[in-house]
Amino acid sequence: MRNLVLATGVALLLAGSTAFAADDRPLPPQNAQKLSAIIAKVEQRDGFRYVKEVDWDKDGYTVTYYTADKAKVEITFDPVTAEPK
Repeated sequence: MRNLVLATGVALLLAGSTAFAADDRPLPPQNAQKLSAIIAKVEQRDGFRYVKEVDWDKDGYTVTYYTADKAKVEITFDPVTAEPK
């Protein structure tokens, strides 16, 4: 019984480690601004209502948010300067 539990645990560990290795998306640079600072800038924009999604890729942070008049806005921010591209 103990061997079965051990084998199951090892199998789950190995299966989980391949999932981490599969995530090869680029990381933000070390001198990047904090994401919270970028979100704070978005929250100060005219008509801001709520953030729907934040995504990261090699181009920067893409923030999708909605305004008070229900308009959808997507802005990509430079991760180092925290300014819109």
